[in-house]
Amino acid sequence: MKEIKPQPGPQETFLSSPADIILYGESAGSGKSWCLLYEPLRHIHVKGFTSTIFRRTYPQIKNEGGLWDTSQEIYPYYPKGSAIPRESDLLWYFPVSGNSIKFAHLEHEKSKHNYQGAQICYIGFDELCHFSEGQFFYLLSRNRSTCGVKPYMRATCNPDPDSWVADFIAWWIDQETGYPIPERSGVIRYFVRHLDHIYWADTKTELREQTKDIIPEEDFHPQSFTFIAAKLEDNPALTTKDPGYRGRLLALPLVERERLLGGNWKIRHTAGTMFRTDWFTFIDRSEVPEKMKILNIGEPEILSLDNEYRKRKGKMRKVRWWDTAATEPSSENKDPDWTAGLLMGELDGRFYILDLKHDRKSPAGVEEMLKTTAETDGKEVDIGMEVEPGSAGKREADRLKRTIFSGYTFRGERSTGDKVTRAKPFSAACENGLVYVVRAPWNHEYLNDLINFPNPKYHDDCVDVSSAAHEYLTRKGLKKIKDLSAMVQTRRR
Repeated sequence: MKEIKPQPGPQETFLSSPADIILYGESAGSGKSWCLLYEPLRHIHVKGFTSTIFRRTYPQIKNEGGLWDTSQEIYPYYPKGSAIPRESDLLWYFPVSGNSIKFAHLEHEKSKHNYQGAQICYIGFDELCHFSEGQFFYLLSRNRSTCGVKPYMRATCNPDPDSWVADFIAWWIDQETGYPIPERSGVIRYFVRHLDHIYWADTKTELREQTKDIIPEEDFHPQSFTFIAAKLEDNPALTTKDPGYRGRLLALPLVERERLLGGNWKIRHTAGTMFRTDWFTFIDRSEVPEKMKILNIGEPEILSLDNEYRKRKGKMRKVRWWDTAATEPSSENKDPDWTAGLLMGELDGRFYILDLKHDRKSPAGVEEMLKTTAETDGKEVDIGMEVEPGSAGKREADRLKRTIFSGYTFRGERSTGDKVTRAKPFSAACENGLVYVVRAPWNHEYLNDLINFPNPKYHDDCVDVSSAAHEYLTRKGLKKIKDLSAMVQTRRR
């Protein structure tokens, strides 16, 4: 029989703490969701016990490796009676008691009102930082019980310095370093919320003394709370099953790595955290490889592979990505946006910054620069451009495709998400030593844009074109080099 039980350390602390509300988290992979799912099994046999575990959106519940997938590793082994999954209803039914464990989402702020009048004994929040403070405290008012089990809440999270949760658990976090204070992990404190203000104390008596002139006796209902810090190494079940998980976290950009692996609650995206000069390798133009050399395979073997390889014959794939502006400096606007066009290449999983066009011109000047650059690059270079939202942006892209870029491979694409999010994959590639920059006079202005990002005092057009070009080559480019190697070796056998 398979044994399901918590691991020593933070998981046992989480499942044994008597606090009304517990927040469990710090690092990714620390077994947070497992604890959230395991917890209600302690009372599932009690008649009338109700439980709901929330995720912010429906897809997050059903994502591979999400709540629903993880529940299938736990609930079928419940020893006191069979557990029946009802996937269409997002719940597990336990026929011995007639109770169920439900999964639900609160995608919109108003979704919380769907639970008006609800009575839920156990409430779980997976990734509490994704929920608003209003959603949390509204559901806390629905945390009620008549089954004999005292109502309680459990939640998980990864660090987010800009969420309301960061302020809520400030006592447990070193405000200088951003890391949890080890000796405070699991320590229970008491709070009461009155007129949108939260009062804290170490004991109920101290809290009452602090609020006796503010909160009437009949409205004084303190809750006990604790934060339990946990790291990836506290979950050997995962590190043994997937030893490469830590490596994937280490490959994240600095800020995400510090949050998801280090558990840092204070680090933010600031100048110097997204890009650093020492992350780039500078090379001469003559050092840029034009064909695959690592595999040492001949052209006949390349030609026997898929269409992309047959077309390219192992050559570097290149794209020139544009972010256009059409304003020259003037007395009214001395620092207008720049037009930037970055030429990036990809070969063997490495990315090469080959050229940068960076200027401020009139609309006619911009179009002339686009035309001249395309002719110089040649038709083997793909061309991409950020398109403004709306029909006007689409019409402009269609016009350029028919005129200036006629005969070229051209893509006009709308950007999605914020600039920092879009820059993260390119930032990770830089930090992992996968980006090479050709030595040229434009290096200084290019790197100056990158290392100062996301400082609003500096322009970010070089970051935008770099992020977009990298995303394009990653999405549209070749398969990973190891896949190519496997294909070649298979054909050689």
